Amino acid sequence: MSWARQAAWTGWSGGGVPVSELTAVAEQTGAVVLVDDDALFRDTLAHNLSGAGFQVRVFSDGTQALAHLAEAGDVGVVLLDWRMPGLSGLEVLRRLRQSREDLPVVFLTALGAPFYEETALLDGAVDYIEKSRTFRIIERRVRAILERGRGPAPEPVAESERIGRLTLYPDSCRAEWAGSRVDLTPAEFSIVRHLATRAGDDVPYQALYAAVRGPGFIAGSNAEGFRTNVRAFVRRIRQKFVALDPSFDAIRNFAGFGYRWDEGDGG
Repeated sequence: MSWARQAAWTGWSGGGVPVSELTAVAEQTGAVVLVDDDALFRDTLAHNLSGAGFQVRVFSDGTQALAHLAEAGDVGVVLLDWRMPGLSGLEVLRRLRQSREDLPVVFLTALGAPFYEETALLDGAVDYIEKSRTFRIIERRVRAILERGRGPAPEPVAESERIGRLTLYPDSCRAEWAGSRVDLTPAEFSIVRHLATRAGDDVPYQALYAAVRGPGFIAGSNAEGFRTNVRAFVRRIRQKFVALDPSFDAIRNFAGFGYRWDEGDGG
């Protein structure tokens, strides 16, 4: 029996973080939009999140959710099921990315095959969580995403790392290129930092994926499946740097092996 069905019978609401603290986060970062056609799971999760202090809005299909998101400017994160009648979760994400590229979307689904996770990340999801995970894990991941979305972070008090034109702020996962902020996700920041702090060295695909997911984590249909994920991450990272500096070419690819950070004469 899943935690949602257990919760429906027992009234369990998770916990681990004071409600007052989570309420403050919700007030500063916006609502949680939950889209799922499974009424029991949707209503139980919404109840648990509300009990933990979040503002929650629920929808049973993607069309309703998209209509709301087109008008609502106070949403902090979207929790999205994959298989739904009408529009699938992936179709909802793709349509949403056309109008609100910066809104964090998390897939919360029963589909555990690596293919689905890879596809979600390729299309711009910030996280992928299986429904079998405990409510405590879901809650903490949602809270972490909302806290990252509070807006421009204050200047970090920790020391920065300067590598050529790149400046890294590890404590806040911030990056600047030639003085301009690069809007990286925490996963993208991890890859950039892993490459840049090894400037001039060839870094294999698996090492870069380990920087995001942790050592030993393998994704994909076989032992080499992590390459697809790394290529997708690096493509998005390059796009963000090029948007600031069309001449950016510091990330060099070595086909079949990995990548290298090399600013050349521009640093």
